[in-house]
Amino acid sequence: MGPLQLLDKVKAIENKMGREKLIDKGPRNIDLDILLYGDMAFEHEQLSIPHRSMLEREFVLRPLCDLIPQHHCPPEAPMNKGAREPKTFTRHLSYLQPSNPPMTSITPLTKDVNDGPCLRPLDPARRTMIMSILNLTPDSFSDGGIHNADNSFSLLRTLNQHVKSGASIVDIGAQSTRPHAPQISAEEEISRLKHTLDILSRNSSCFFPDDPSTEARTITSLDTYRSSVFTAALSHSTDTPNSDPSKKPSPIDTIHDVAAALSHSTHALGSNSRRKPPLIDIINDISAGTLDPLILPTIAKSGHTCILMHTRGTPSTMNKLASYPSGLIPTLASELLSRIAAAESAGIRRWRIILDPGIGFAKNHDQNLELLRRFPELRQWEGLRGMPWLVGVSRKGFIGRLTGVKEAGERKFGTAGAVSAAVWGGADIVRVHDVGEMSEVVKVADGIWRGPEVGGGNMY
Repeated sequence: MGPLQLLDKVKAIENKMGREKLIDKGPRNIDLDILLYGDMAFEHEQLSIPHRSMLEREFVLRPLCDLIPQHHCPPEAPMNKGAREPKTFTRHLSYLQPSNPPMTSITPLTKDVNDGPCLRPLDPARRTMIMSILNLTPDSFSDGGIHNADNSFSLLRTLNQHVKSGASIVDIGAQSTRPHAPQISAEEEISRLKHTLDILSRNSSCFFPDDPSTEARTITSLDTYRSSVFTAALSHSTDTPNSDPSKKPSPIDTIHDVAAALSHSTHALGSNSRRKPPLIDIINDISAGTLDPLILPTIAKSGHTCILMHTRGTPSTMNKLASYPSGLIPTLASELLSRIAAAESAGIRRWRIILDPGIGFAKNHDQNLELLRRFPELRQWEGLRGMPWLVGVSRKGFIGRLTGVKEAGERKFGTAGAVSAAVWGGADIVRVHDVGEMSEVVKVADGIWRGPEVGGGNMY
């Protein structure tokens, strides 16, 4: 199909949708334009390609920079006349005066865009979201063995406390990724997860309240790099509480019995009578698709939002792979861009990707500090600007080394400082163990760096 044939198709779509042009270049109910046609420059009385005004409009350039940031208009196009070399769309966007309020990309945290909150990484007044950590592992570096998958009471109490204390996202993991952690089989990882997912499924009303406000929606994230584990987790439906309808869950498995023991604290979670969303909302892959070649296509097929973290090698080898001769930030940017490209090639939409710089993964002590210090630079790197970011610093080794606190579980104050640095640097989500304390830290940090209306409310 040539450019003019495509124009006819576009006009037919506009007409079918009821376009009425009342004012030339004025508001209209539907307006479809052809911006580019491959690398072709085309001029006709009915059509100019590239679109003559595209470089003057932020609402055109910003989505283009999300999709093809390194591309440019064809060299022979009129806007490149006399130029030594064509400028990228990202460079043209940098010349425009930002709109007020600013335009921002949007990343939904739920499969159904209308079912939960979205990240808005370019909104300077956005609030930082808290992701709580629920490790089902016996060997995690700071909380191994605490959350036993067989102890329903303990799990529900922990989840209740996390949500009540300010967690918007709960990240569930059954495989430790600390340095030198032994990698269990996929079958063992699924086995650890199964009982917890069954409990969540039976008590999903506590995490999907009837309140239509998106702020009330608790997001569930699965921390795994294995496609088989993700597929198994997706098989747990919140609409089928028991495989045997006549079999009732044991009293210890119901949140309402736990709530009674917790002084009716389930009111913080709400109740639900509406349609229940899928049990898993986000897939959190610490390898960004490098440890299982099937994980990215599986995510693409599912339509879920994913977190892609920077690392190298495996948990057993990553500490030996912390050499960055070309510079830490340039190398991280390059390697993350390659993982974004791999995800997009697998079919994952760019607006379904959250990035994680991977603090503590294939980085030494000084590099972790440099990464936090220069995080704004990484966020603004060409091709990465507009991407949402998760930062995980909770209780990590570099904090212990700075503070002298050997026990990871005692590193709350040091973690608070690192979380504040992450918020200052532009994190959209912080992943933490100590939810209540870090929620307070984030409220103060948001109030300082993202406007007083973002943090806590007026006490008086």
